[in-house]
Amino acid sequence: MAQKNETQLSEFILLGFSANCQPFLFSIFLMIYFFTLTGNMMIIATVSFEPKLHSPMYLFLRSLSLTEIFYISVTLPRMLRDFLHSDRSISFIGCAAQLYFFCFLGTTECFLLAFMAYDRFVAICHPLHYMIIMTKTKCLELSLGSWLSGIFLSLMQISYVFSLPFCSSNVIDHFFCDILPIVKLACADTFANEIAILVYSSLVIPLPFLLILVSYVRIINSVLKIPSSAGRKKAFSTCGSHLTSVTLFYGTATITYLKTKSIETYGGAKVISLLYIVFIPMLNPLIYSLRNSIIKNAMFKLIKR
Repeated sequence: MAQKNETQLSEFILLGFSANCQPFLFSIFLMIYFFTLTGNMMIIATVSFEPKLHSPMYLFLRSLSLTEIFYISVTLPRMLRDFLHSDRSISFIGCAAQLYFFCFLGTTECFLLAFMAYDRFVAICHPLHYMIIMTKTKCLELSLGSWLSGIFLSLMQISYVFSLPFCSSNVIDHFFCDILPIVKLACADTFANEIAILVYSSLVIPLPFLLILVSYVRIINSVLKIPSSAGRKKAFSTCGSHLTSVTLFYGTATITYLKTKSIETYGGAKVISLLYIVFIPMLNPLIYSLRNSIIKNAMFKLIKR
């Protein structure tokens, strides 16, 4: 009888950020969005048009930049729109779609970062067999596997979340449809959903991170055996950018999603979310280009064309 009296919500309200300084925040985040799109598109164009960069290392980087463009575009345009409008409602279907693509692209990036670490492991620990193991076909298969993993794992998770009944409050205390505040609004027992979120998060965060960790343990062990300091420095320099990106992305994602009950105040979650949703996609082009003279030279050549 209680289920018959429930009314399924048709829309949600995104609280977003404080009403203070909305035009200022709009200007700041619009510049960040423009810079992010420009930087990542430059990397995609540079790798695509420079034959010297058609190696697995840079093909993975191109896939990562493409993922970053879609990833930030899922949430930031909506956030920019809400800075200028008082009506912050989003339809039930629109919210589900935003959350699905957010989880899908986030999962894809986790696996891509793991495969990039594996690529560096093969290049440093098995240099004589690198071209045999990491072929262009293998690189394409691993990149495709990252996207397919994101598609199917996220589809199961989001289907489970939006099968919950939502019949009371429809206010999401966030600037986008994130999974934890949505589950919090359900008018049913969400213990099973929280366990499912924890399992899903464990698959897409610790599992790829374990591959990264094992790869870097092997890399460090091999690099320390190189007799010359110049050789060790060169080997470490090829991993520095990727290691920086991994630390930023996994650090913030782990804080947010592996503790379903620990973040009760979503004001804190909003700030943490900005790091991996907005700032890391903006910083990645800088991280990978400024530390890599080959990419910098190729970019300058492309600009001159």
